[in-house]
Order: sequence, then C-alpha cells, then structure tokens
Amino acid sequence: VETKCPGVVSCADIIALATRDGVALAGGPQYSLPTGRRDGTISSINDVNLPGPSSLVSDAAAAFSAKGLSISEMVTLLGAHTVGNSLCSFFSDRLYSFQGSGTADPSMDPTLVVKLKKVCPSPTSSSTQDPNVFLDQNTSFIFDNSYYKQLQLKRGILQIDQELASDKTTKNTVTSFAANGNVFSKSFVAAIIKMGNIQVLTGNNGQIRKNCRAVN
Repeated sequence: VETKCPGVVSCADIIALATRDGVALAGGPQYSLPTGRRDGTISSINDVNLPGPSSLVSDAAAAFSAKGLSISEMVTLLGAHTVGNSLCSFFSDRLYSFQGSGTADPSMDPTLVVKLKKVCPSPTSSSTQDPNVFLDQNTSFIFDNSYYKQLQLKRGILQIDQELASDKTTKNTVTSFAANGNVFSKSFVAAIIKMGNIQVLTGNNGQIRKNCRAVN
C-alpha cells in the first residue's frame, strides 16, 4: 500500500480494514468503517493495558470500561475468539493444576481436558514446545456464534472466556448470543466500529508510517 500510495494510508487504517475483511472472509458480517486514522509516534509495551487470559471477569470489565466499552461490548468483542488460536502456555494450568490444586479446572469439559493434554505439555515438564490450539474447537475457521455455544458446554479454552458463561454480569449476554447468531453479528459490528474509534489520531496528530514496524 505504501508503494502504491505513499504517505496516504496509515498502518492503523490497514489493521482496521484487514480486521473487517478477515471477519467477512471467515463468513462473518460485512460492515463499513470510517478511515483517516493516523499512526502514533510512540509504541511502548508499557502503554498496553489488555486483560490477560486468566483475568477475572471483573478485572477484564474494568479494562474495557477504561476505554469506554461496556461489559456487554466486552462479551461481544471476545466473541472474536470464534476464530484464531492460543498458545498452550496461556491455559495449560487449567489442564494440569488449576490454581495450584493439582487437578484440572472443574469448569472445563473433562473430554476436552483429555484432548488438550495430548497436545499441551504440563507447565512443569521439561518440554520446550508450546503448541497452538483453536480457541473455538467446533467451527475453528468460521466467524459465527459457535464460541458462545462452546462456552455453555464448558469448552472455553481461556479461563476468561469460560468465566463469561458463569459470571452473573455476563451470563445472559452469552446465552443471548448462543441462541441467536444474528444478534451477535449485529452487536459485533457496532462494538468493533466503536472500538476502532477509540483514541484515534487525525489531522496533524501522529504520522503515516512508511514502515509499520517503526516510526518514521
């Protein structure tokens, strides 16, 4: 894009547009979104405030709220886990010694535990392997509401995902999305567009990077 249109299209817009196209190509909803974002001139890991895979629902909700997103929008956006994968190291404690118990997380389907143990080494093993597994073990390459149905069957991979189905503040939204894919799709479009408008740089603020890996 930079070669064809130098200094015109920002990396921030490319990410937003690639997300839109990825959702559509995976069978999800098609939507339009505003462009014109500019890139920041500072990139620091210390500025990243994202909930981790083992976060409590309340902690994750607080992180989303700090960006102006509601708890319902958080549940909606986590629905993007209907595609994609995770390294075993982000959840292997749920398979082998959940919260130091020495046993698997009781909120995970036992048959899924057995399946994942064949792929993921124990955190205490000497293995240097860290395989990937699909976050949605059902329709792994399709953007749909299967993620929420899997949560109801105790087949969520990440702890934060599975807790959405049991926490009183999020359970009803999970139930609604599991029952109606169209409701999820419409909610996702609204939430992803809203998230894409958070702290956007425009006008003379920021820059249009020539290389997305570094500032100009």
